[in-house]
Amino acid sequence: MTERSHASGDNDGDGDTTVIDSVAVTVEDAIAALEATMGTGRDAVLRVTPPFSSRMRARLHIAGEEGDYAGSEPVHITPKVLVDPVPAYPTAAETAAELDDEVEPNTDQHRQTHTDRLDGWRESVRDSLVDTTEIDTAAGSVAVEIRWLGDVDG
Repeated sequence: MTERSHASGDNDGDGDTTVIDSVAVTVEDAIAALEATMGTGRDAVLRVTPPFSSRMRARLHIAGEEGDYAGSEPVHITPKVLVDPVPAYPTAAETAAELDDEVEPNTDQHRQTHTDRLDGWRESVRDSLVDTTEIDTAAGSVAVEIRWLGDVDG
């Protein structure tokens, strides 16, 4: 246990984010959040909601779509802090540029090639998931262990 952790693991701090030691995240949520952020520009995050304790669970969320909070605000984890290095996201335009000049964009071959490139990108993300990271909270930066849920190996 770290100096911040408590033996019970229960509601150690309600609104105190410094009690967080580990965050459980599904591999698929992390990949989906990163893909939404890089592919569409949406502000996809992994959200941790109060009350805070040493062990927390983060879920996929689009930031800015929530209302006001009566109590402590949730922590929004940027998906890029869960991956190192972050692989370059393949765009449809890049795929079209790499295909032979004879292949028209938006054809079945273009779609299949781009789908294959996205599958490869997702595998690269899966291979680059981190075990520890720093998350930004209202109390400042907090170092946490990431507990991956689901199939890390694809």
